[in-house]
Amino acid sequence: MLFDLNLIKSVYANLPEKVDGARALLGRPLTLTEKILYAHIDGAFPRMPFERGNSYVDFNPDRVAMQDATAQMALLQFMSAGKSRVAVPSTVHCDHLIQAKDGAVADLKEAEITNKEVYDFLASVSNKYGIGFWKPGAGIIHQIVLENYAFPGGMMVGTDSHTVNAGGLGMVAIGVGGADAVDVMVGMPWELKFPKLIGVKLTGKMNGWTSAKDVILKIAGMLTVSGGTDAIVEYFGEGADSISATGKGTICNMGAEIGATTSIFGYDDNMARYLDATGRSQVASLANGIKDYLRTDPEVVANPEKYFDKVIEINLSALEPYINGPFTPDKAWTISEFAKAVEENDYPERLDVGLIGSCTNSSYEDITRAASVAKQAGAKHIKVSSQFTITPGSEMIRYTMQRDGLVDVFNNIGGVVLANACGPCIGQWARHGAEKGERNSIITSFNRNFAKRNDGNPNTFAFVASPEVVTALTIAGSLKFNPLTDTLKNASGEEVMLDEPAGFELPVNGFDVADNGYQAPAEDGSGLVVSIDPASKRLQELKPFHAWNGKNLKGLKLLIKVKGKCTTDHISMAGPWLKYRGHLENISQNMLIGATNFFNGHTNSVKNLITHKYMPVPDAAKTYRDAGFLSIVVGDENYGEGSSREHAAMEPRFMGVAVILAKSFARIHQTNLKKQGVLALTFAYKSDYDRIHEDDVVDILGLESFEVGRNLTVLLHHADGSTESFEAVQTYNDNQFEWFKAGSALNLIR
Repeated sequence: MLFDLNLIKSVYANLPEKVDGARALLGRPLTLTEKILYAHIDGAFPRMPFERGNSYVDFNPDRVAMQDATAQMALLQFMSAGKSRVAVPSTVHCDHLIQAKDGAVADLKEAEITNKEVYDFLASVSNKYGIGFWKPGAGIIHQIVLENYAFPGGMMVGTDSHTVNAGGLGMVAIGVGGADAVDVMVGMPWELKFPKLIGVKLTGKMNGWTSAKDVILKIAGMLTVSGGTDAIVEYFGEGADSISATGKGTICNMGAEIGATTSIFGYDDNMARYLDATGRSQVASLANGIKDYLRTDPEVVANPEKYFDKVIEINLSALEPYINGPFTPDKAWTISEFAKAVEENDYPERLDVGLIGSCTNSSYEDITRAASVAKQAGAKHIKVSSQFTITPGSEMIRYTMQRDGLVDVFNNIGGVVLANACGPCIGQWARHGAEKGERNSIITSFNRNFAKRNDGNPNTFAFVASPEVVTALTIAGSLKFNPLTDTLKNASGEEVMLDEPAGFELPVNGFDVADNGYQAPAEDGSGLVVSIDPASKRLQELKPFHAWNGKNLKGLKLLIKVKGKCTTDHISMAGPWLKYRGHLENISQNMLIGATNFFNGHTNSVKNLITHKYMPVPDAAKTYRDAGFLSIVVGDENYGEGSSREHAAMEPRFMGVAVILAKSFARIHQTNLKKQGVLALTFAYKSDYDRIHEDDVVDILGLESFEVGRNLTVLLHHADGSTESFEAVQTYNDNQFEWFKAGSALNLIR
């Protein structure tokens, strides 16, 4: 039994009493989010309700999940904490380091050779400290969690922003940095600002070409990439109950693209069926016993405006398929308007590649709906026009696909089934010709489409849609094709239309798998030794960061003033850099190389204030650090959007960046900065961003007399000898300021 039945029994035994207590405390009906959050509070039950968007609260999550790229740094931190075993059930999943190149078998074999040192390290650490280990090829972390560990009413954290996928099974699942995960793994409470609540009322029922993916693509267009920041999105209504569990997972998964803390659906019959189909009928039985506690209260559903901070209503019966992009997941187009958008914006019309899969859309239902479209190409004598790749979400999905003939369906139209891994979704794609930098278009069923993310080419226009729409456009080979209205000319010269997709929520003959790829840890790992080669280029033991000296920060060199979107991909790129995720010194050589310099419009080119020459960002940072100077980075809106990768916070810390001053932050990145001892500040007035000059030296004043809620002063020393100052907002509480004083949160655990 992979899932922890005793843990779930314990959660369910205590949950009704805690929910009843929360209902009495607030004096009103509760949203599902409130039920789960109040049921997981650390320590004594509060005497006063928490204030949404303001109160910092300590929680006790039920479990932790880590993917191999982020697990390296998380486990290096855990090892240095001096604990003998993890305090809560935890797992590691090897899904990010497998590069897509030649197909599943060859790619997996190559990854096992190339990444042997890292895989051996992760396996040995897992074995020693009681962590479940999912081997390379077992599947994508979030699909594995949904199939094995997620449960209604639970709470988990994961070192990946798409941990939120588990909301599809009614779980509050939150993406965090490794230091946050370490808090939970060592048995400490985990701190989170009590979130605001966005309610999404779903009515009607999807039909035809519309799928769950289109719900979140529409919402992304409505809320933008920052509209869900510091909020949990809760879905309810008859429409919500009509969506499959994996469809719910898809919607929750892409909640990360609107900046939401997480997203969640209430427990229903579809979740019960999925639990039963994945070998967890005991969990379904337990959940059925407290079903009302695992759903939004009826009064809230009837009058959501009274209980949520914001309410959105979507009629699924009238919902169109969407295509989002390029270069940002919130640029949303209905399929009926997309062809016009392609023309008006001069997007490359010819479609080079279609890719389905990723943690967002690699369930059995996704695969069968895409396969139903692919099968028509042969039956209707339509020649497929673009390259086509398919990524199963897990070995159980792949094995069941193979058994049910779905692999053959894709192979018959020239599709290539890739390894059960993230692959092209996170830049692990050895795409031939990408290095030429040519303008081209691809369409995926992934979640993100930032520039360079998939193949490293800044001129790849990446669009996001459902697996069935991706398949249809791949067959057509054109972005302007609308499968709802347009015809295709077949080999006989006939004009034919693709039929509406049809899929199976669950396999008719059940799921099956020969080897799911799971490796249980040793019962007692105290005698096991984990060693790291000092000469390794991929793994490096961590040394504690220096504590703050108690003084104001003066003489900070301006490293870069970032213009526009700066995601964690821009701050710490993936792709070829993934191999250094366990080596802080080596991966720091990619720090901010994708960020655009405000002063010259270039990436990875900043003025060194010591040499007065332009050079790569990491080189300038190293020059300052080695000369004894600290530096500052100035950011634009929603700085640190995207992945949970804490490397985007640890690298600046390692390279001597003391302060990040931005117009606004993405939630996870701001927390990661605080955890690593970097001072994260925002402009009191965003227009002050324009005051900062290229040659500025900066002082941060007010730290010596720090008070929670009090602004700090930013003093600019311009090159002409003049000075000016303005206010910066700090959002630290006492606990977080202790992290800053100690140099990092981990230093306090040590």
